[in-house]
Amino acid sequence: MIGTTLGVLQSAQQPDWPDPDTLATVVDLLGELPPLTPLAESDALRARLAAAARGEALLLQGGHCAEEFGERALGEAESTATTLRQMAEIVSYGAAVPVVPLGRMAGQYAKPRSKPTEERDGVELPAYRGDSVNGLGFTAADRAADPWRMMTAYGTAARTLDRIRLLPGADGDTSGLPLHVSHEALLLDYEYPLIRTDEATGRRWAGSGHFVWIGERTRQLDGGHVQFAARIANPVGVKVGPTATADELLALTEILDPEGEPGRLTFITRMGAEAIREVLPGLVEKVTASGSPVLWVSDPMHGNTRVGPGGRKTRLLDDITAEIRAFVQIHRELGTHPGGLHLELTGAHVTECVGGTDPVSLDDLGLRYTTACDPRLNRGQALDMAFLAADLWRPAR
Repeated sequence: MIGTTLGVLQSAQQPDWPDPDTLATVVDLLGELPPLTPLAESDALRARLAAAARGEALLLQGGHCAEEFGERALGEAESTATTLRQMAEIVSYGAAVPVVPLGRMAGQYAKPRSKPTEERDGVELPAYRGDSVNGLGFTAADRAADPWRMMTAYGTAARTLDRIRLLPGADGDTSGLPLHVSHEALLLDYEYPLIRTDEATGRRWAGSGHFVWIGERTRQLDGGHVQFAARIANPVGVKVGPTATADELLALTEILDPEGEPGRLTFITRMGAEAIREVLPGLVEKVTASGSPVLWVSDPMHGNTRVGPGGRKTRLLDDITAEIRAFVQIHRELGTHPGGLHLELTGAHVTECVGGTDPVSLDDLGLRYTTACDPRLNRGQALDMAFLAADLWRPAR
């Protein structure tokens, strides 16, 4: 049983699967499937991230908060990938350095939650934990955790990868890999069975995606998620919120990147516009002084979530841009490299975040609010952030 042998049951944010026998069957089936992403592609991404860690490139990571199953979501993944590549071109032109586009897709089917249950009109049900665990509909049947959904997640990820691999690059070329993919390695009963071993070298890698990250809620030093990430050769990230301490980050570097290899470890900071100037400088200073070649990336989304009319979550572009500006300025003042951005976005014209060149107002939120979880930038807002980044990272003249 995977939970017993690998410590999954002791890990935070794992589903309460109702039937251990069904879970064991699904885990065994996942273990027999081919990897979604080969080791060579993860190694290629790791080399590009190493350039970013050395200050020679930038990372632009973006995509959905919570991917859904079905044809609509597959089509949206294509438009999101196209938008991300367009953003990368804009930033690269302005910053005069290569930009590494990394999709938050083909695996983002599980979500951590602040509360295990949700209540509506006096009815309490388990929280929605992503399509790989349960359904978004507010019924007992929808919210029941079903291990077979992990098989659907694998199949949907494979179809998503097939689609984005066929999208033309900036030069119209469809050869090679146009976009690497990433997701939060939250659901360990899905992640562990997809670990594969390279026969030639004995290296083990996560076949679920090119890059995986550990969330703010699951970065416990003795937890199963850090244990999982330490066992794989993929480049890995860790979300870092305002409660993180420098000593915790130093301990994470020792566990996840003991050899100090550029491109292996990325810290994705999610401080919030109000907290970043107080918290981030001390973390960067101490980690840098240790000699760790970690790549620092800003997630200006998760620390800036507000509740709008009707109880809908939203984010203000003013808050997002304030955190990005502070992130870049802090690194410039410290003489370190602000390594890039991590954004929740979609290529669709949704109305979930407020502001932008083609502005969305608070009153507009109900028009096209389609996210399964957190609010995303629409295509126009995402391009606004690309132009902002191009300006902020522009070389001094």
